[in-house]
Amino acid sequence: MHKTRNDLSQNLRKSVCELLNGRLADAIDLKFAVKQAHWTVKGPNFIALHELFDQVQARLDGPIDDMAERIAALGGTPEGTTQVATKRSTLKPYPLDLNDGKDHLEALASRLAGFGKAVRVAIDESDKMGDADTADLFTGISRTIDKDLWLLEAHLQAKS
Repeated sequence: MHKTRNDLSQNLRKSVCELLNGRLADAIDLKFAVKQAHWTVKGPNFIALHELFDQVQARLDGPIDDMAERIAALGGTPEGTTQVATKRSTLKPYPLDLNDGKDHLEALASRLAGFGKAVRVAIDESDKMGDADTADLFTGISRTIDKDLWLLEAHLQAKS
């Protein structure tokens, strides 16, 4: 841990940084899964999905940056390389053999839902640790992920 005048205890800051680095790894993994879908999607809805996937991927940049900067502000070191993300991510590996739009939607929706669940756990964990600021950061991320999940799932819903 780096020296800081932040009044949270070093033990608390260390625990919160570990929690943040775990979700940072997931978010980086998710970002590149969405980019993989963006690059490889095919089918009649190509342009709509290609653009949607690019927008979802771009919206992950904010949460990734926020988590990394929170870690740095707490005196920790953000572990944001793809090598670390590969080792630490809790998300299932993204299949490289997909090209159908619906298959990509299903795979991405599952990963977004899994990441959203992990973020909600992180909200509770950081709150119980006594770090309301990190809990608030995770709450904002949760809202973003839920919205993107809704956008993806809207393409999967059958007409009533």
